Amino acid sequence: MYQELTRAYDERKALINARLREFDEIRMNGDDNRIFEELAFCILTSAVGPIVGIKSLNAIKGDLICGNEKDLQQRLEGVHKYPEKSAFIVHTRGYLKNEYDFKLSELINSFDDPQQRRDFFALNKNIKGLGLTQASHFLRNIGFKGYAILDRNVTRTLHKYGVIEATKPPASKKKYLEIEQKMNEFAVILGITIDELDLLLWSMKSGRVPK
Repeated sequence: MYQELTRAYDERKALINARLREFDEIRMNGDDNRIFEELAFCILTSAVGPIVGIKSLNAIKGDLICGNEKDLQQRLEGVHKYPEKSAFIVHTRGYLKNEYDFKLSELINSFDDPQQRRDFFALNKNIKGLGLTQASHFLRNIGFKGYAILDRNVTRTLHKYGVIEATKPPASKKKYLEIEQKMNEFAVILGITIDELDLLLWSMKSGRVPK
């Protein structure tokens, strides 16, 4: 079974590394508005997946930084299953503007500890609609390494390969960290990073290397 994964990685290695370089480019050169786009994308992706998340972000991109909740919700109607997520985006945007002057790059790089960085976005009541999975997704998409994105597709596949016992995503921070550690160890066995493993598992499921 491991040989199946290593063969699949060899086939997709170039695409996986190209995607990771895209994420690195955002970290190196993306401005605060670009970083917020990724945050909004991850808010929109939760419960519906990245394809809908991308379509939804494109629908509101023109109003993302200055549009009000009504504007965003109208643009999400017919695109997203939950157009009311516009409220999450507007609340989060207001919080980041009021408390941090919207200096997102400065804020994110102020954390020395990677767990504290993720906890800020996952557990902060003023960052709406994330949790540990989507906070990990957000940080990965802006170039930070080493975070597991434990959605149901990944946990089911990890269960298939005997890495974890249950198929469901973790329901607590403690369990999340336990599975993340197991996924890290599994990546080491395969000779790749956890970031490469995440994209590999998703590409095997969907046929493409996701955002």
